[in-house]
Amino acid sequence: MRAVGYRQSLPIDQDSSLIDVELPRPEPGPRDLLVEIKAVALNPVDTKVRMRAQPEPGGVKVLGYDAAGIVRAVGREVSLFKEGDEVFYAGAITRPGTNAEFHAVDERLVGAKPRSLSFEEAAALPLTTLTAWETLFDRLEVQRPVKGAANAVLIVGGAGGVGSVAIQLARRLTDLTVIATASRPETQAWVKELGAHHVIDHSQPLAAQVEALGLGAPAFAFSITHTDAHFSEIAKAIAPQGRFALIDDPKVPLDISLLKGKSVSIHWESMFTRSTFQTADMERQHEILSEASRLVDAGTLRTTLAEVIGPINAANLRRAHAFIESGRARGKIVLSGF
Repeated sequence: MRAVGYRQSLPIDQDSSLIDVELPRPEPGPRDLLVEIKAVALNPVDTKVRMRAQPEPGGVKVLGYDAAGIVRAVGREVSLFKEGDEVFYAGAITRPGTNAEFHAVDERLVGAKPRSLSFEEAAALPLTTLTAWETLFDRLEVQRPVKGAANAVLIVGGAGGVGSVAIQLARRLTDLTVIATASRPETQAWVKELGAHHVIDHSQPLAAQVEALGLGAPAFAFSITHTDAHFSEIAKAIAPQGRFALIDDPKVPLDISLLKGKSVSIHWESMFTRSTFQTADMERQHEILSEASRLVDAGTLRTTLAEVIGPINAANLRRAHAFIESGRARGKIVLSGF
């Protein structure tokens, strides 16, 4: 089968940073689906893994953590899906990725593709939806109020893939006031369109801007990107006994003592935790994606697809990686078909 991978970690401006290869078609395990890939989406994790994870000597590492496609075979213990089902999912970081014609994935990580979306529109959603949903509802528990705090969430970095979903979930599924950050006119307009009640500029100090809104200190803060640059301002802005979550990899250690005086709790989110450790609640991701699919078809949530840049091949994936690394992404970049 055709696939795209790499033999060594290289800067994306080098032609061999991602290459077209031929690989054997995977065999599904007992709880696996074999999916014919129709579309994939790019995430920052793709670029991070490319630069950090070396393939086995002589081998090729295939990336890809978002996909939509059609089930072509099922393992002997599969109970949630059947051949011919249209699905979407983000997969597992411990297994070969989705940048291939066929991909094996545990059914417990998979949802039924929204019927109202194309494969390209659906591929834009799984990883960011899982990350945003798990952060808001499983980690921050935003439906459990913080007494005395403003019933609000500060979403730092609202215009990217995760922020684009988090804004929608917070606005549509909770009664929170949504404060999102964005620094350019086009990204500010995007987060407002997605449902943010207030938009502030993360290129300027955050705490004073939050205070100027007159809402009071927000109960929750969700930092998606550049946490190290914004952490001290978040600590100033958040309410006493509030809850703070982050998903990125700060380049410098965070001084978490800044949260001590307010007894603010800190929560890490990685949507690969459940699959990596085979947790007892691993099927929670199937449940989240299934509910997200229902909400999309009901018109409650919308895809965050920003651009389809062409078929799945090394040249197009190099372009997509370069754009992700530029830090100027708005919504999701998708590649469609081989």
